[in-house]
Amino acid sequence: KAIRNLNGHSVAPYRIHAGKTVPIVKGGEATVMEEDEFYAIETFGSTGKGVVHDDMECSHYMKNFEVGHIPLRLARAKQLLNVINENFGTLAFCRRWLDRLGQTKYLMALRNLQDAGIIDAYPPLCDVKGCYTAQYEHTILLRPTCKEVLSRGEDY
Repeated sequence: KAIRNLNGHSVAPYRIHAGKTVPIVKGGEATVMEEDEFYAIETFGSTGKGVVHDDMECSHYMKNFEVGHIPLRLARAKQLLNVINENFGTLAFCRRWLDRLGQTKYLMALRNLQDAGIIDAYPPLCDVKGCYTAQYEHTILLRPTCKEVLSRGEDY
């Protein structure tokens, strides 16, 4: 079954989720795609109910593109935000990568950044227990007379 509560999306420089959505099932709001826009066309499938929810411990995060300066009280949160800005900017990262950068004891600081709305968490998405889910994606660029598939290659 198609997973009904997930979508493809527009992509912009340093902004993986750039605002427009591309539904993978019929119905809902129509998206007007325009020339010179980039999109992640994603298909999600499941052997379960076709609806996913957040589950399990989160390991992936991304800085909120829309957030300006927010004063932080915790010195550790400020320091961690500097590390995130220098190494990832607004692109996705995982806790393992923070570990590899030598960051330790950062979970409270990371939680503080999430609570402040600076960092968004992307936990694993699960359907019903015991089912399988899969995702497939291509990135496209809309040209004046055609779409160009940018992610196509010998290995994909």
